[in-house]
Amino acid sequence: MSNYRRAYVAGGSYFFTLVTWRRQRVFGDQSAIDSLRSAMRKVRRNRPFDVEGIVVLPDHLHCILQLPEGDPDFSGRWREIKKACSRRIAPASDHRRERRVWQRRFWEHAIRDDDDWRRHMDYIHYNPVKHGLVTRPGDWPWSSFRQCVARGWYASDWGGEEPEDIRGLDLE
Repeated sequence: MSNYRRAYVAGGSYFFTLVTWRRQRVFGDQSAIDSLRSAMRKVRRNRPFDVEGIVVLPDHLHCILQLPEGDPDFSGRWREIKKACSRRIAPASDHRRERRVWQRRFWEHAIRDDDDWRRHMDYIHYNPVKHGLVTRPGDWPWSSFRQCVARGWYASDWGGEEPEDIRGLDLE
């Protein structure tokens, strides 16, 4: 077992990467996306958090979550989201009582400042283009990009080419 330590910051803002079990294309249709949304809403009612940016691709997702002041527990939130989502997508479990929807762990990064936040938001929204799923971020249906455009954070034509601030960044 690894001796991995997570950086828990009460009220922190975090970038996450979650990957499906063996990179299966679990989130390739609307019903699976709806299961994830439902799970996130369910957990958010009891354990508040804000989603600042998100993209869901067929085999992984990236997002930035902002936790409430005084609360550092992102691991518990992801555990509950993954469980609730998995129950809807894969009702039957295996011999270990696991549903093979998600990899067991996830990757997190504590956002350090405004530049770090912007770079990770750009990475999130450019990700469908990076993976060859669309030619522009605004064409991917399972992303917060359009909401961010409405807030004035991006121009609607942003991402026609890879932004320099994320060139070479690999957070998969």
